[in-house]
Order: sequence, then C-alpha cells, then structure tokens
Amino acid sequence: MQLPADARAVVIGGGVAGCSVAYHLARLGWQDVVLVERHDLTEGTTWHSAGFVGQLRSTVTQTRMIMYSAGLYPELRDLTGLDPGWHGVGGLRLATTPERHEELVRQAGAAETYGLDLELLTGAQTKERLPLLETGDVVSSLWLPGDGWLDPAMLAKALAEGARKLGVRIFTGAAVTGLETADGAITGVRFGDHVIRTGTVVNAAGAASGVIGRMAGVELPIVPIKHQYVVTESTGVSVGMPTVRDPDNIVYFREEGGGILVGGYVRTPQVWDEPNPLATPRHLFEPDMPKFEESWTSAVHRLPHLRERGEIVKVVHGPEAFTPDGEFLLGETSVRGLWVAAGFCVHGLAAAGGVGKVTAEWIVEGAPEYDMFAMDVARFGPHARSTSWARAKVLDAYSAYYDIVYPGQERTAARPLRRSPAYARHAELGAEFGEKAGWERVNWYAPTGDDAPRPKGWAGRVWSPAVREECLATRDSAGLFDQTSFAKFDLRGFERLQALAGANLDRPVGTVVYTQLLNARGGIEADVTITRLGDDRFRLVTGTAFGGHDAALLRRHGVDVTDVTSAYACYCLWGPDSHDILSSLTSDDLGFGYMQSREISVGYVPVRAQRVTFVGEYGWELYTPVEFGLTLWDLLAGTGVRPGGYKAIDSMRLEKGYRVWGADITPETTPFEAGLGFAVRKSVPRTESAVELACLVVDDPAEVCLGGEPVRVDGVPASRVTSGGYGHRVDRSIAYAYLPKGVTRVEVGVNGGWVGADVVAGPVYDPQNLRVRSRGQL
Repeated sequence: MQLPADARAVVIGGGVAGCSVAYHLARLGWQDVVLVERHDLTEGTTWHSAGFVGQLRSTVTQTRMIMYSAGLYPELRDLTGLDPGWHGVGGLRLATTPERHEELVRQAGAAETYGLDLELLTGAQTKERLPLLETGDVVSSLWLPGDGWLDPAMLAKALAEGARKLGVRIFTGAAVTGLETADGAITGVRFGDHVIRTGTVVNAAGAASGVIGRMAGVELPIVPIKHQYVVTESTGVSVGMPTVRDPDNIVYFREEGGGILVGGYVRTPQVWDEPNPLATPRHLFEPDMPKFEESWTSAVHRLPHLRERGEIVKVVHGPEAFTPDGEFLLGETSVRGLWVAAGFCVHGLAAAGGVGKVTAEWIVEGAPEYDMFAMDVARFGPHARSTSWARAKVLDAYSAYYDIVYPGQERTAARPLRRSPAYARHAELGAEFGEKAGWERVNWYAPTGDDAPRPKGWAGRVWSPAVREECLATRDSAGLFDQTSFAKFDLRGFERLQALAGANLDRPVGTVVYTQLLNARGGIEADVTITRLGDDRFRLVTGTAFGGHDAALLRRHGVDVTDVTSAYACYCLWGPDSHDILSSLTSDDLGFGYMQSREISVGYVPVRAQRVTFVGEYGWELYTPVEFGLTLWDLLAGTGVRPGGYKAIDSMRLEKGYRVWGADITPETTPFEAGLGFAVRKSVPRTESAVELACLVVDDPAEVCLGGEPVRVDGVPASRVTSGGYGHRVDRSIAYAYLPKGVTRVEVGVNGGWVGADVVAGPVYDPQNLRVRSRGQL
C-alpha cells in the first residue's frame, strides 16, 4: 500500500500506545489518520509485556485511566469481533511487614475515594483466596476483583482493528527516517524519499521514542531498561488464578499456559545502551538468571509447588521504556504539533486505553478530561535533556520500583544539580535538603530543641521539630526563606495573556495580581502571580515544579515567554518584625501597600521587593540578579532573623487556606469551586457547583492527613483529602477536601481508623487578614 502525501495526523508506533491513540483520534471524529510501524504491529516492546492490569495506582488520574481501559475491552470486542485478551481474574497485593501493611491500609482508603471494589484480607483469608500460596509470613493482602491481565498482542490488534473500522490507515514496514519542521512546528514525516505532510504527529515509538524525538530536535528523557520474566512448565494451574504482587520480595506472578509467569524488579538494573533501539523486530536479550535469582527465590518461597515442579521453559528478557520518575510521558513537546505517548515503565499496558483517550482529547479538544500534569512531558525542565541525568534517575527509579515511598521521602540520584547562590550557607546551618525540578531546596534547618510532638503514623516518618520552631519564629518575629527555585517568566502580549487569566491584569505598573490561568472549561491550568513591569511587560512567578508546564501553556496561547528563572535569586522575609529588619538595611521607602512591587536597594544590592506572602504574615518577596544573591542573603541573615524551609511554608499556607496547584486545585476544578472567585474578574462566567473546597479541622491533633485520605459524610464516602498537615501556629491538624455545600461535620480515614473533623469557614489562622496587611505584632 502506497503511503499518502498528506494526513491530518500521523501516529508513529504500532504498539498498544500508538494503536490506542489512533483509535481514539478516529473515535473523536478525526478523519485521515495514519499509523505507521517499521515492523509488524506489536513487534517493538508491546509483544513481550507481562500484561498485568492493576487498577489501584498512586494517583487518581492513573487509576481512572486504568479503570477506563478496563471498560474499553467489551467495546472493542463488540466493534471488531476480536478478543482483546482480557483475563478478569482479580489480583492480590501482599504485605509481609508491618510497614507494607500500613501502605495497604492507606491504599485501601484511597481506593474508596476512587470507587474501586476491594477487600483487605488477613494472611489466613489470603490463603483461602489462593491455596497455592505460602502465607505464613503474610500479614495482610489487598484483594482487587477488578484486576487481571491482558494478552498484549491481542489487545494491540483489537485496538488496531477498531482504528481501521473507524477509517484509520495502518502501514507496517514503514520506517521513519526524519521529521520535518518549520518555525518551531511539525510539518511532515519522512520515509526515505517520501514525505507525509501533516501538522500533527504522535511519537508512540516506545523504547525508540527518544530517537524519533531527536529527529525534530526534541530530547525526551526515555531510557530503555532490560526487564526479565520467566514462564514455568505447565502444572495444571487454574486459568482463573488471580495475579499476585509481592512487593516486599520484588516479585510478581500469574498463570500462563497452566504454568506460572514470574517477573521482578532487580536492584541492579541495566540500561540498554543501543543508539538505535528496536531496529530489529521482537528484540530480546540473552537470559541473565543470576540477576533474576532474588525474584525467582521469592517466587519459589511464595509458591512451594515450584520447588519440585517449577522447571523454567521460557525466559523473556526485553527492553522497557522508563522515565526518570516512573510516570508516563504524554503531551505536546516543545515542537508544536509533535506529541508523545511513551515511557510506559512496565505498567503501561494496563493504562493503554486511557493513554489513547487523554492524548486524543488533548489533541482534538485542547485539553484532556483528567489532570495530566504528573504525566505531562512539560513537567521536566531543560536539565532533562541530559542523557546522563535521565539515566541516573531512571536506574534509581527502577531499582526502587516496589519500595514503600513515604510522603516527603527524598531520593538522592543525580543530586545536587541546581543550587541557589545561598546553598553553601544553608548547608553550614545544617539544612535538610529536598529536591524539586532539579533544585536543591531547604526542607528545614537543624532544630534547636526536640519538644514538638511527633504526629502518628506516616506523617511522623519524614518529620523534624525544626518545622515548628520555624513556624513560630515567623509568627512571633520573622522568618527568612530561600525561594530562588520559583519559576519566573518575563511576558509580552497583554491581550493573549489576559484571555488566559481569570483576574483583570490591566492594573497600574507595579501592581502584583494573584490569578489563575483557565482552560476552555474554566478549569485551573495554573496558579500564579503576575507583576506589571511596563505597558506590555509582565513577570509571572509560579511554583518550582510547574515552570515547564506553565511556559508551554502560555506559548500555546501566543504569549511571548522568556524564562528568567535562573537569572534571579528570591528570598522571602515574612513576619511582624520584617519591616524593622528590612528598614535597617535600606533607606528606601517601604510603605508601599500589599500586592505592590517596587525597586529598592538593600545595602549595595538592587532588589525588586514585592509585598506578597504565602504564609499569611507581613513581608516581602525580594528578587535580585543571581550575582548579588549571596550578598543579599548574608545581609538579611546577618540581622539574626531565623531561616526557615519549605515544610514550614507548607504548614503556614495550610493555616491560611492558600491553595496548591496540582493538589487543592487542578484543571478539573474551577476557581469558584475552590473558593477563589474573588480572584476572577466579573466578565468571566460564574459556574455553579454542588461542591466546594472546605477546610477540615481534625479532632485529634496527632492524626495528620497527607493527601488522598477518604472523607465520609454521615458514614457515606463523599470525597478525598486534597492536602493536609499540621498547623503549628494554631496547634491543629488541618485538611482540605471538596464537599457538598452545607456539610459541617465529617469523618476522615487516617492511619487505619476514622477520626472526626469539623468543617470550618475561612482560614483557621488570622481569618481577617490583619497580619498580612499590618507590620506590627498583633
């Protein structure tokens, strides 16, 4: 079949990702979609997938994508007459340690908020569910009846046939040799001497996605990793055997042809160092049984019959495409019209249907139904183009794939990388650093005492009494915080910027505006401050992790964006004594009002001072060119002010009800639901909603929420916690959740039990905002 000269969209890759994207594009009404594969369908990485489908994931978006995928299979069967290879046998996830049991309890609570059917079993009940198992060391397990496994090739072929039925043209044996661009946008796909002209390309080439991206000058942080599983001889194992994951022993298994398929995540993974991965079809590596020994030993322990009847008859050792954080890589790249749907990290088959759905919605409708930030390719900064950085991060992520990850726990791979001018000073003060978007950021400094009560459960695992000291010092005198990692952009293009922003930006020069950037549905795509520097000059400041996402959003809407993140240090001086501290270092007038910005000098240092706070205390954000950054820090710290870290900031912002994008507010929520209607100009249509973001004060201060906990109203599941923590200035445990209007009392699932909480109006700290506007002690 002759390749066409033109197409509305070209999808590169004939695995489950590419077939799913093509199918969903056609289902949304796009005609003239072309899918190309250099081999036959599924012959890249899809064909050798173990096929596990576990619906309960670490984020609500991924869980919803997998739940959607499970619902897609009957539709495919009806449309195509092909069996997608779904085996709905249920799944068990085991805990053999008290710590893993705690994790299962938390996951069970999250599952309630997702609407997932599950049951928490004892070790004995686990044995009843699957008598083949050795359960003497099993503390508990989760039973998920909606789990199962897929035949990867059958799923891909069903998706491909569904796409064909809807008009997609599929070409195999078509090797892409180049991508053509003009003015930063995709214009065509080259196959030797032939070019398909198109304005939309989806790179779904799996482990070869990095090679395809580089054809257009896009570096994707995708690293092919060797992953291995084995299949044993048939011993008459029932085809209805549930899938089993035993993460404490880094092994998973299921039935395969009457035998057992056994896989695992080795602690010493290997990168596939190949400049042109997947150049040959159905590529496999030589078996490496010594590396597989730990997983196999665990499987034999868990399935005692394998000791005598466990001959290995097949070894599958193939490449999997991993990303630095173990999440998918989806969305539009820096080249307009060039999209990516790759980085499936072993578990992508389960979410393949959801990947096609959200990618097609993104392309056709401008935004997907779900909040996709955690999987958006734009989440990575410019440092992610470094192959050595991506490699170090990927090896670390794979080796810890089955580890318990406690909230706030930090990884050390590829660090330190980006550092504030004051980094050395922080280290001298005994700072405990965290990492965000490559930046080293202070979580807290060395404590001076140990009299703060430790929260119960997981909230007390990554914790320090220094956080309380820093919060109280900020309340009672002043705190100094290094927020150099803020993402900062200089913008031009007022009308296009105003069209995105909820608030009115047509304010006098020197005004700071707090606003959200909204999508077509009114959902919150970004939560930012914008300072007017001139008639058509603005500076936008956003969260450290959101810079890539927000810049891509602005550019897609025609705003001229210059990234100045690394050009300026930023220190925040907040607290009732902050005026006296800063006035001792400058002769400039500091009397300008809240949400105003002025250029001043601090000592010899030029500074842009902005009367803005994220902790609910009087003070400033102080910006200076990086070459002055160390001098400015030394001037401020030399006054004796107490330095503080990000954990103190988070505690104080909870007390003030300041929202965090990606948790309390997302593209799926509107400013009006989130209690941010005050930041929206009157010309933006008001939307009515039955729910609103509510503040919860938990009865027991030692029971601290971390996000994701289930919330019940009158014993009925109603919501989940968006964010939570301990408010040291008010000595209360605080959480937020979207609840029906009028609710005054709830129960929250924390640490395996239920605790009551009051729903309160307004922030629990300084509800009248007197401290924000007044410079005196109140």
